[in-house]
Amino acid sequence: MDKWIELVKAKMSELKVTQTELGERVGMSQGGIGHWLNKRREPGVTEMNRVLKALGMDFLEVVLVIREPQPTPEDEMPLAQKYNPYFRYPVCDWRAPCEVRDTAASYPGASAKQRFELTDYHARGGAAFWLTVTGDSMTAPSGQSIAEGMLILVDPELEAVPGKLVIAQWPDSEEAIFRKLDEQAGQRYLVPLNPTWPKTLLTDECRIIGVVVQATARY
Repeated sequence: MDKWIELVKAKMSELKVTQTELGERVGMSQGGIGHWLNKRREPGVTEMNRVLKALGMDFLEVVLVIREPQPTPEDEMPLAQKYNPYFRYPVCDWRAPCEVRDTAASYPGASAKQRFELTDYHARGGAAFWLTVTGDSMTAPSGQSIAEGMLILVDPELEAVPGKLVIAQWPDSEEAIFRKLDEQAGQRYLVPLNPTWPKTLLTDECRIIGVVVQATARY
């Protein structure tokens, strides 16, 4: 958010665009723009990119803070994590996440053409993978929202507890699904962030493949 404000203010100064003029370009009031630039309110990713586009900047990469804490003391941190803060994990298909989880040392189908993405997240056990979000089941009208097209990083070694975002799959389903794990009256459910989608009871047959630890959007 701070970086976005810095970019917007610098571009407004360069173009000599006032908050009122910027508001007119994005279809909102000067006061609304002022709230964003003074951190009284926080825009969503869509609104952030509308502002950047209005100022002639068409690309933004946003990393949402869905990060799992990694409490390892620095003096006990593995050398690979201390001196190489970026790690590469494969971008996989929704039909194969179980295969990824079951392969600790390598990734299924990995080849010279395998797509990898970098992150500073160090997966427990070293095995993690990215998935590209499809559909709008995790797009919420307010609060936490993960839109179609975003990349999500999945760590198979983290414990799936209520409140976490998870990837799950039933044995009779060809593809995994992305949901929030919730507990109500002693029962666990897989809940979409989009309220128009139904929640699903988590049964013993359903396999939790991993916990989503990061989401990245490119615009």
